Amino acid sequence: MGDTASRVTLRQLEIFLAVAREGTTLEAGHALALSQSAVSAALKSLQSNHGTVLFDRVGNRLALNHAGRRLESRARQLLDEARKLEAELLAAAPSGDLNISASFTIANHLLVDYLTPWLNRYPSARVDITPGNTPDVVERVLNRDSELGLIENEMTVPGVELIPWVQDELFAFCSPCHPLAARGRIREADILRQHWILREPESGARSLFDEVFKAQLPKMSIRLELRHNEPILRAVEQQLGIGCLSEKVLAPHLSSGGLVALSMPRPLRLRRRFFFCLRSQSSHRPEVEEFLRLCQQHLRD
Repeated sequence: MGDTASRVTLRQLEIFLAVAREGTTLEAGHALALSQSAVSAALKSLQSNHGTVLFDRVGNRLALNHAGRRLESRARQLLDEARKLEAELLAAAPSGDLNISASFTIANHLLVDYLTPWLNRYPSARVDITPGNTPDVVERVLNRDSELGLIENEMTVPGVELIPWVQDELFAFCSPCHPLAARGRIREADILRQHWILREPESGARSLFDEVFKAQLPKMSIRLELRHNEPILRAVEQQLGIGCLSEKVLAPHLSSGGLVALSMPRPLRLRRRFFFCLRSQSSHRPEVEEFLRLCQQHLRD
């Protein structure tokens, strides 16, 4: 029984119903944009595979017999269900939403540029972006609250796979009115003389800063530790100290002259790479794979 049922295709049922409706294989072929011979072959295969005859010939037309009338109702139901299933699959796949968790710098200053080509590909999709510091992002990915994370520094966490993404560098910076602005650089002796305004200890930017400046850190004057970039920028503008943030955050402020970058001594340059963060050994929806591909393609372009 199972072998016989497997010989029935939805296309055969569609052709069978067209012949029942139109009355001839020629007219059924016109309705389905098929040749008459293709319609005849499909109908013959359906009948011969099951040892039955579905039509009686009445003059030059075909009319359903008893077996054909029994099949007609069931065939319509099957095709209706198949169309509904296809519609559901199409609705689910190409417009699936994207749930991302990203560190504050990436979420606020970088992510939208990379989302644009993806949204052109999935125009009806909804994108949910949850910002946080790097440990927050990794935790959300591990807990399946987010399908994809974007973080600012490399971490070794069981159950997480990291894929390298864009390069970045942190710059010290000050107000144009600050005494160091005219010089445009900071010497090692200046590091301990200045008040610093930095990100909070668990952030990616702060982790890199602490690693590079670990020898000087115990003697440094850290005046403020803030969770977001914008208040740091504002505090430096108000000459409360000097800051250290990503070039991607600083770029518009430097180009407008609102802030001044301070070059670091070469041994103290703060270079890093951003990473995609995904659950290890997990399959990813096509939408997530496409976003990764577009992000990497954007780098090459």
